[in-house]
Amino acid sequence: MKEKKLIYVAAATALVYVVLLVGWHLHTPKQDFDLHLPGADNRPEGLERKADDVVIGEYFMRYDEEFSTELEGRWIGFRGEDRTNIVKTSAPAFIEGEFAEQWRFETGEGHAAPVIYDGRVYVLDYNEQLNSDALRCFSLETGKELWRRWYRVPIKRNHGFSRTIPVVGEGYVITVGPQGHVMCCDPESGDMLWTMDMQKQFSSEVPFWYTGQCPVVDDGVVVLAPAGEQTLMIGVDCMTGEIVWQTPNTVGFTMSHSSVMPMTLGGKPTYVYVGVGGVCGVSADKADRGTLLWHTNKWQPSVVAPSPVRLSSDRILMVAGYGTGGALLQVSNAGGWSATVLDQYKADKGLSCEQQTPIFYNGMIITVAPKDGGSIRGKLACYSPSDLHNPVWSSGADERFGLGPYIVIDENLFIFKDDGELYQYRIGNNSMTFVRSQRIIEGADAWGPMAYADGRLIVRDAHNVVCLKIK
Repeated sequence: MKEKKLIYVAAATALVYVVLLVGWHLHTPKQDFDLHLPGADNRPEGLERKADDVVIGEYFMRYDEEFSTELEGRWIGFRGEDRTNIVKTSAPAFIEGEFAEQWRFETGEGHAAPVIYDGRVYVLDYNEQLNSDALRCFSLETGKELWRRWYRVPIKRNHGFSRTIPVVGEGYVITVGPQGHVMCCDPESGDMLWTMDMQKQFSSEVPFWYTGQCPVVDDGVVVLAPAGEQTLMIGVDCMTGEIVWQTPNTVGFTMSHSSVMPMTLGGKPTYVYVGVGGVCGVSADKADRGTLLWHTNKWQPSVVAPSPVRLSSDRILMVAGYGTGGALLQVSNAGGWSATVLDQYKADKGLSCEQQTPIFYNGMIITVAPKDGGSIRGKLACYSPSDLHNPVWSSGADERFGLGPYIVIDENLFIFKDDGELYQYRIGNNSMTFVRSQRIIEGADAWGPMAYADGRLIVRDAHNVVCLKIK
């Protein structure tokens, strides 16, 4: 009897489902739909845009309203205030024993390095979850984030994302993002001042591994090399964003990972740039600023990250990786400006470097040999400017540093091995003496340049920024 009831219940249930299914198929839905044209929903203009329509700096968050500091040290941009990567301080001696870590924070994968200005640290980051470039401001004393300004710019990882260093000064902090987006903010409040999209405005071709060019400020003007179809170099007023001069791209260069370097050559203030296609000098003199003075295509690596280094009043050292090596350029103004390549060689035949820019200090050129540098590959090495082919000193066989950065502080060289170990050497006459080494990060790809101010050294690997108290 019980089994029959179960059969009846199952049959009734099946019948209900059959009726519902047949009814659903036979029912005719409403057919008189209203046609909605674009804009008929009264959506506010500008809220809907394409994925590649970047609104630079559109988002902002403040984390600390009460920040104050008495620190006054500065590391204003790529290679410091005088762009030599050399620091001379009046601070006490270096701390004995291990350097203490003051703070650290995590970043998106990248190699962008910080700048320091009056107790604040600025670094350009990339947030993969938000697909956004972000200018982040921190306290140098505590590592606490003070504010952040960011904007959506979807890109794919390619050996990291951000890799440029901002430039900061009185009333401005300026960044260049991986896709060539330029953003200028007030360094204290984070308020937006102006923006520029070099791809859209100048038809710039962003390099394969994204923009590596760091902005440089000269006399209140930020100098950039869009290297676009019509424009090679520009000067932009730091406070207003107005283009005050521009150099036509008559040489046909495209953008490299190298940065513009101001230097005086033949008595002439000059902006020197190594682009894809060659090397050029643009006048930095107020009388004819922006005028192309000279160029050469006799040295034109397909990939170049290091910036040019001035060796004398008429000679420039240039290095690049990926099999290129190095070159010595002479600039002359005898009856007109000209540039002559005096010497060029492969990496295993002389001074070279793949990613970092060599340091010219105390009559020595300090570098780290690239992976194709022969017997000294990856080693720290010193050369005389009179002989670029034979090092006068090189580090030991177990002291190889990969693509790590280096900086001179008070007659000491600090070099950050690209796996996160910090080395200190005392610089002598055509030699160096090992002082110490210290593991800072169990990391990888520690390629971002270091920054120093107020007795603190800031280093980073691909995912972490760390502040050390060294003085």
